Amino acid sequence: MIKKLCVFCGSSSGNNSKYLELTRELGKVLVEKKIDLVYGAGSSGIMGHLADSVLEDGGLVTGVIPRDLFSEEIEHKKLTHLIKVDDMHERKKKMYELSDAFAALPGGFGTLDEFFEILTWRQLKLHPKPIYLFNFENFFGHLIEHIHYADQEGLISNEDLAHFEVINSFEDLKNTLFNF
Repeated sequence: MIKKLCVFCGSSSGNNSKYLELTRELGKVLVEKKIDLVYGAGSSGIMGHLADSVLEDGGLVTGVIPRDLFSEEIEHKKLTHLIKVDDMHERKKKMYELSDAFAALPGGFGTLDEFFEILTWRQLKLHPKPIYLFNFENFFGHLIEHIHYADQEGLISNEDLAHFEVINSFEDLKNTLFNF
């Protein structure tokens, strides 16, 4: 059962307002299912919007931020828990330790880094925790195509493809969180 979901997502809002709508709906589902949010502690962009949504609906949010990124402008000021760590590596380790499952929403290099690191840890059998790639508005479509291309080229095994689940709709997301 998922009690704490770590979400990797952008510190920018992007150009598609539907990403922010998605975070609002995701926040509601997390609170409804009594699933706590673990994330990167930012107050801006998709990540800040998601934290706001969970907090506004009465949920619990833990943010993990490296000390060198910590500042009054970046840090979310209303979190249930704020954990400061030394660097990005420690941040990912701490988010892993706190979470039962992981999900990637739209985001940039940081989001991709976090997603692929936790996926690599699973590939190396360092953990069995579920990993979800929320492909809303086909945001990750090209990435998914590339992953399948690497599989066709013999660089990723079918077994490794099973280490994460692509979720393409909000209904699928709700069903996944409700049925886990």
